[in-house]
Amino acid sequence: MILVTGGTGLLGTHVLVELSKRGKKIRALKRPSSDLDLVLRVFQFYNSEKGKAWFDQIEWVDGDLNDISSLEDAMKGCDVVYHCAAIVSFIKKDFKKLMKVNAEGTANVVNVALDQGVDHLVYCSSTAAIGRNDKDEVLDETNKWVPHKENSNYAVSKFTAEKEVWRGVEEGLDAVIVNPSVILGVGNWNDSSISIFKVVKKGLKFYTPGANAFVDARDVAFVMSELSERRIFNQRFLCFSENLKFKEVFDYIAEAFQVKPPSILVSEWMAALAWRIEGTLRVLFGRKQNITKETARSAMKTTRFSNQKIKDANGVKFIPIKQSIQEASIFWK
Repeated sequence: MILVTGGTGLLGTHVLVELSKRGKKIRALKRPSSDLDLVLRVFQFYNSEKGKAWFDQIEWVDGDLNDISSLEDAMKGCDVVYHCAAIVSFIKKDFKKLMKVNAEGTANVVNVALDQGVDHLVYCSSTAAIGRNDKDEVLDETNKWVPHKENSNYAVSKFTAEKEVWRGVEEGLDAVIVNPSVILGVGNWNDSSISIFKVVKKGLKFYTPGANAFVDARDVAFVMSELSERRIFNQRFLCFSENLKFKEVFDYIAEAFQVKPPSILVSEWMAALAWRIEGTLRVLFGRKQNITKETARSAMKTTRFSNQKIKDANGVKFIPIKQSIQEASIFWK
């Protein structure tokens, strides 16, 4: 039996699809309020004939990463745990929540896995957790974490979570860490990284000069599953398809939805003004803050990574991002 935490999230849903394709017996942890209809839609999108049958075979259990008893119940009889549950936020006031869920929640997963004799843990971290530096160089798994102004609160929470996984390894739990970049795929486009699809479809005029790495959720799920089945443990692997400028990604999305691509380049002062205005509106009117100091800074910066290690480990051939976007756009059309 395999337990998947965060089964209704963007990555968790794709992990469930991948494991179902492989014929695995799956239990998935969810919140009582989670939308399973959307998960079913994703299953049927990828396989109209077998999707419903695959979905019906999943054992869904309610639980919470910070509720030890619910984790113990969920993990009973499981020999593998895919830990995908996390929250993503770049709002300063959410730091305690990030640490509570991402760091402490991961510590709880590790502790219960050790206590129940789970064979191994597959943990989904983030490229954010490998840290940043002031050098213009390609980052890989050897990059050492150091305190830096470019490290977001989210990055700190994921790095701390990774330390909990390594602690588990020291205590006898086999584990592997996968560090995906910006994940694209199908799901709830009001949430997570795929909200950019909705923004561009509605009409995005501005773009930033920065760049980052991007990956299809199907590829992350495949990599995690392959590392588990090949029993490649006690290592970490960066997982992404391409390093791309944000403008290139926006243009791909605009092309897929047949709308005008963004054409106005954002300058440093414009980015600084944008996050300050959004912050003020959040304080005065309770509006959701989409642009923060951290996201504005990240959008202006070019960060490049290497995925050579995972390619050498299992020969994965990543889905090109343009293809990923074109296929995902069909889900919302």
